Amino acid sequence: MNMNMNAHNQMEQLKQFKHDITRFMMVYKFALDEMETKVDILKEEFQSLHDYSPIEHTKSRLKSPESIMKKMLRKNYELTFTGIKSNIKDIAGLRITCSFISDIYRMQEMLSNQSDLIILEVKDYIKNPKPNGYQSLHLLIEVPVFLSDGVEHVCVEVQIRTIAMDFWASLEHKIFYKYNQSVPERLTQELKAAADSANALDLQMERLNDEIQEIKDAQSEDSVDELRRIMINNQQFHLPVDLLKLLGDGE
Repeated sequence: MNMNMNAHNQMEQLKQFKHDITRFMMVYKFALDEMETKVDILKEEFQSLHDYSPIEHTKSRLKSPESIMKKMLRKNYELTFTGIKSNIKDIAGLRITCSFISDIYRMQEMLSNQSDLIILEVKDYIKNPKPNGYQSLHLLIEVPVFLSDGVEHVCVEVQIRTIAMDFWASLEHKIFYKYNQSVPERLTQELKAAADSANALDLQMERLNDEIQEIKDAQSEDSVDELRRIMINNQQFHLPVDLLKLLGDGE
């Protein structure tokens, strides 16, 4: 009887733990959903109004419970939900890959202007690259998540980088994945040189883009017909002359 009771209690405890960990992880997933929606809206707004998107693509990820536990034990933190939330700030991660370096800071400004987001921390590894050459802008952002029983404030780590920075970081990670020994100095210097080359390419491409944009602006001659058409959500709308007159008179 006691054995059956113990087994029953263990099952109930396991069910409760599963419920708690699922809810804990879901909140971070919802925070990522919110951030991705915000970024999608900013991307579409910019594309519609400026005929240009500063964002190439986004990628999100959730740290696994196993990875969270290993980090907590490694850092000798108290293994509780409160302890995890207080100490592990990268459970939810969002990477935004931009076209140019200036777009990175444009994205930072746009996110900072969102009234429901709080920027907790900024680490600028572009102005101050890591010794190995790594470049990226890291933001810790507090995101409100509205649930049926109240609001949770969740921390999301946002990394913003260019295509070249992402290319270097991804391959650097692949080269050293599961490599625990010290890296020969010559290879370290080569990787740093590769990071410098990626940065030089970023600067060159931004300069070329600025020059081409100046030429395009000087040559641009929008026709009246083009100015009477707008695109929203890949749907084209014609602007009636009477509507333009009414809006003009209302100003």
